[in-house]
Amino acid sequence: MIFVKPAIGLVFLALNGIGNVMAAEEAKYTVVLKDQNFEVREYEPHVLAETIVDGDFDQAGNKAFRRLFKYISGNNNSRQKIEMASPVSQESESEKIAMTSPVGQQKSQENWAVSFMMPASYSINMLPKPKDPKITLRQVKARQIAAIRYSGFWNEKSYLQHKNKLDVWIKKQRLTVIGEPIWARYNAPFTPWFMRRNEILVPVVNMSKED
Repeated sequence: MIFVKPAIGLVFLALNGIGNVMAAEEAKYTVVLKDQNFEVREYEPHVLAETIVDGDFDQAGNKAFRRLFKYISGNNNSRQKIEMASPVSQESESEKIAMTSPVGQQKSQENWAVSFMMPASYSINMLPKPKDPKITLRQVKARQIAAIRYSGFWNEKSYLQHKNKLDVWIKKQRLTVIGEPIWARYNAPFTPWFMRRNEILVPVVNMSKED
């Protein structure tokens, strides 16, 4: 991982300013435990395109989104043209990559590490090199995630309320937290607040319970 001291984690499919852009693919996982709006999931290995930006809780993702979106839209060193599903439908002289959700944001010292998850059909060696030196590619291993799903507004207050609920549930299930929390958004900003899919994801291990 390229960040030095990961703190609070955030993730969102930030579609701000990009019109009707939508993810063509979602991160692949298997649900191994479900309890109302809580789940434990097994996520498959995947590759991230990642960049570091500054800004506060609400601004950092928006700032990084355009930089990463340019990469998947063709701002890379490959000259191969490939047909991709929406949202990347415009012509480009470079390779275009379909958007996959979620998009990751995690604290790195005083900045934020924001990432796009690459489609499962790409290995890290298959992906074109970014032209922007501020973007790096990173392999993530398979991992287990505890999740809570909720609708509502995109703000820090709502995030913290639901994170506290997830923390309580994790302790109840006797899971061990091994990573920073992630905030996940899956809808465009024009989606009504009551129809939005929001999630908080926390890496965990040790699902077996002791008597």
